[in-house]
Amino acid sequence: MSLERFVKKVEHKIRDNAPKEKPSVLVISSQVVSGCVGTRSAVFALERMGFNVWMLPTILLPWHPGQGAGERISASEEAFTQIAQQICVSDRLSSVKGVISGYMANAAQVTEVAKIVEEVKSRNEDAVYLCDPVIGDKGGLYVAEPIAEAIRDQLLPLADVITPNRYELAWLSGFGTEMENEAVAAARTLQVERTIVTSSPAIRRNSISNLLVGPRGSLAIEHAEVQGAPHGTGDLLAALYLARSLSGQSDEEALKKATASTFELVARSVKVGSDDLLYSEHQDPLIQPMALVNSRRVVEAPERA
Repeated sequence: MSLERFVKKVEHKIRDNAPKEKPSVLVISSQVVSGCVGTRSAVFALERMGFNVWMLPTILLPWHPGQGAGERISASEEAFTQIAQQICVSDRLSSVKGVISGYMANAAQVTEVAKIVEEVKSRNEDAVYLCDPVIGDKGGLYVAEPIAEAIRDQLLPLADVITPNRYELAWLSGFGTEMENEAVAAARTLQVERTIVTSSPAIRRNSISNLLVGPRGSLAIEHAEVQGAPHGTGDLLAALYLARSLSGQSDEEALKKATASTFELVARSVKVGSDDLLYSEHQDPLIQPMALVNSRRVVEAPERA
C-alpha cells in the first residue's frame, strides 16, 4: 500500500470514528448576574454536554429573587419583538434543533417565543421544544396571571416536553396533584406528548420523585430528598434531559441520568453549605453521575374525560 493510500485510509477512519457534531439549542429564560439559575444553569449544562447554545434572556436580575431583592431589567416589548424577528429570519436558525423556554417577563414575550418555536419546527421537523412553565410554586403564582395564561394557551400546544413542578401542573390542568395518580391524570389532560413533573410525590419516605408521563406510560425516578436545595434545580434538570434526549437516549435513560446528575450536584453543593449549585467545582456529575436513583413504572388509572 502506497503512503498516499495509507494516509487517506487513516483520515477516513478518523472521520468515521469522530464524535458526531451535536445540534444547536436555543435557551430562552431569565438571566442573573450572580448565581446558577435560568439561562446560566441551562447554558452551562448544555455546553458542558457538548452542545452549541443560543441564548435569549427574557429579564436580567442581579440574583434569584429568593436570595434577596434586586432590580429587574427587561427589554421593551418592541425591542424583544425585533430580536425575535431577527432570530426567525436568520439562516443560521436551521442549525437549531432544540428549544428550551423558561421564565417570561410579560405576556408579549410569550407570543414572540411561540413564533420562534414555530419557525424552528418549520426548519427542522425533528426539532424538540421543551417548555418549562415557570409560573409558581406551592406559595402560588409568582408571575402575573396573563403570563401564566399565555404560557398555557400559546406555548403548551407547541411543546414536545413540559417540566412543571407539582403546583404548576395543578394550575395548568385545574386538577389536584397531591397524590402520584392525581399528578399522572392531571398531566394527561394537558395533552402534551411528554410531561415531567418535578418534585412529584414519592413512594419512599423522605424521598422526592421526577415523574415522566409519556406516550409509553408513566415512569417515576426517585431519590433521597435533600433539605435546603439551592435554586435552579428545575433549570438544570430540563437542560440535562433535553441534552440526553437529543443525543439519542431513551426517555427513561435520559430522565434517569438527568435526575442522578441533579441530585448529586445538589447534594455536593449542600454538603459545603452553598446556596448555589456549584457547577464549576463539580462538573463530573453532569457527564457521568455516580448517585443512585430508583426507577419504577407507574400504573395509571383511566384518563379523565
